[in-house]
Amino acid sequence: MARFTSYDGTELAYRVTGTGRPLLCLPGGAGRAGSYLGDLGGLSEHRQLVVLDNRGTGDSDAPADPATYRRDRLAHDVEALRGHLGLGRVDVLGHAAGAGIAMAYAVDHTDRLRSLVLLSPALRAVDLTPTTEDRARYLASRSGEPWFADATAALELLHTGADEPSARVRAAPLFYGRWDAAARAHAEAEAGERSPEALRGYWAEGAFAPGHTRRALMELDVPLLVHVGDADPIAPTYRCAELVDLIPGATLSVQPGGGHFPWLDDPDHLVKRLADFPH
Repeated sequence: MARFTSYDGTELAYRVTGTGRPLLCLPGGAGRAGSYLGDLGGLSEHRQLVVLDNRGTGDSDAPADPATYRRDRLAHDVEALRGHLGLGRVDVLGHAAGAGIAMAYAVDHTDRLRSLVLLSPALRAVDLTPTTEDRARYLASRSGEPWFADATAALELLHTGADEPSARVRAAPLFYGRWDAAARAHAEAEAGERSPEALRGYWAEGAFAPGHTRRALMELDVPLLVHVGDADPIAPTYRCAELVDLIPGATLSVQPGGGHFPWLDDPDHLVKRLADFPH
């Protein structure tokens, strides 16, 4: 892991893999180390992936000021990384809650952005979070799975505020398009990759200003791709379509059978879509 000093003196870590044009990759979780992204299903064969460990996660240091964990403030670390790398305009990919950071970067540093990929994006930043009805519709679509009863019971437990690692693993099949050995290993690794402090700080009061974000994205003039799996309960396709409709020139890419981590479900599909974006 390489390291750099961010704007407030916090030492942050990042991992570089692959060759080609650099792509700054922002992990989600929120508060999960960037290791869970792997090489995005082989995307590193086409792009140089620069995967940041957000502050307080992975090999990055915790900040002196916990307020800097907040979603919008994490964008300042992205700008510090860009400067450290000596890059001009940059291509940025944000996954899940990392897409929220990427949106904040697009709002605050538009002139530094070359292109933007929102992968399985969390949508609170633009006030498109899935509703109770959205979740019920998704759960009904998975009701025939052998793990369904146990997974939904665990999900209900998590919704009560419990943060039990065993419950998170039991609920995990709901977030993968295929519940196979690779998905199980990926889910079981989460407990060791998460920072509770970074998770809480990401969502802190003041982290979201949806009206401001929406207006800024409507004026964004860079190539933007929203890529989502059609079996992802966190980023339903029709909600992502609403996001795309906000932004002139934005494109929606839907991966059949993809869950919240689509590079595990069909890596070839994801890589083909992202390898040459933007053209």
